[in-house]
Amino acid sequence: MSIFAVGDLHLAFDSRIEKPMDIFGDKWKNHPQRLKKFWTENVKENDTVIIAGDISWGLRLQEAMADFEWIHGLPGKKIITKGNHDLWWNSINKMNSLFDDITFLQNHCYVVEDMDVGIAGTRGWICPGTEGFDAHDEKIFTRELIRLEFSLKEAKSSGVGDIIAALHYPPTNDKHQPSQFTEMLTDYGVKTCIYGHLHGKDSFKRGFQGVLDGVEYRLVSLDYLECKLKILR
Repeated sequence: MSIFAVGDLHLAFDSRIEKPMDIFGDKWKNHPQRLKKFWTENVKENDTVIIAGDISWGLRLQEAMADFEWIHGLPGKKIITKGNHDLWWNSINKMNSLFDDITFLQNHCYVVEDMDVGIAGTRGWICPGTEGFDAHDEKIFTRELIRLEFSLKEAKSSGVGDIIAALHYPPTNDKHQPSQFTEMLTDYGVKTCIYGHLHGKDSFKRGFQGVLDGVEYRLVSLDYLECKLKILR
């Protein structure tokens, strides 16, 4: 068994949605086909794949269903956290009743029992110290901290020996300074934190990668991984 991660699929299989990603460069050319090829060649049915937000360009759940069907058709268990473009995100109970191999994560954790691993996560938000960070950002940032702690508490109480955290936004600002997110991840004994959201060569540098206070941070946005999956365990 293995655990993989990726973020920012930015799918648009519904015919009503027109969002060609290759306008952002060659790294996005035929990105669903390239990702599917790597996925089917490397992921087995008993593996787990974490998808860290920005799944579908659909504005409503109905418009995102074609993208979920595509994900459903791929091997493995899929754990999905919310991204800033996931406007289709609906009632968590409703979404988690759709597919037996897809879990949408919000305020809870997912336990990979045979590997003694808990997966916790939330969307996250831009961190204090980011240019333009204001009172509105502070409100959302605080709310996301609460959601992350709900998820981490459940992971901790499950008794797993290893916790992986999945955020969409980087948990540090673009100066790579610690935040309440990174402090919380350390306090709960998280070993690995993955995140996406950053696109393009210049933006990749804005995300901290490496070990900070015992937690390893990894960027897994799809263009950074060149339409592949990152193996975590």
